[in-house]
Amino acid sequence: MPIRAAVVTVSDRGYAGEREDVSGPVLADLLRASGIEVVAQTIVPDEPDQIRQTLVHLTDELGVDLVLTTGGTGFTPRDRTPEATRAVIERETPGLAEVVRLEGYHQTPLAVLSRGIAGLRGRALIINLPGSPKAVREGMQILLPILPHAVRMARGVDTEHHHQTQAK
Repeated sequence: MPIRAAVVTVSDRGYAGEREDVSGPVLADLLRASGIEVVAQTIVPDEPDQIRQTLVHLTDELGVDLVLTTGGTGFTPRDRTPEATRAVIERETPGLAEVVRLEGYHQTPLAVLSRGIAGLRGRALIINLPGSPKAVREGMQILLPILPHAVRMARGVDTEHHHQTQAK
């Protein structure tokens, strides 16, 4: 069963049409190139209520397996994507956000300034990525090999880890 994903860009200026959304299309293209079906792509302002409503709509009503957000994870007063996400998830998956920050740090020390989180709402995985196209590309390079297994586990399918160990 293919992975059904949604991309949410969180940006006041993008929502108002004052700036072109670059990160959202980059994210959607990377997902499609990896065989993931993008069933929704939207832009919302940095308003926690609208972010929450969008996440709930995508997971509960559209039934997507995966929601990736881009933007709103920094330190500015309007950056509230992690708080909005935390309000709708049922279980955090901190390792995903941690590995994106850690590996991103090897590209730029500023990657640790992202406050993005990841978690599950029902059987849907929600992951926050920073708002720059570069950070989206780097984050997805890390996440794409992990996502198929993570989604299968969230669906309750293929819950066993198949590790091969080598003799020392």
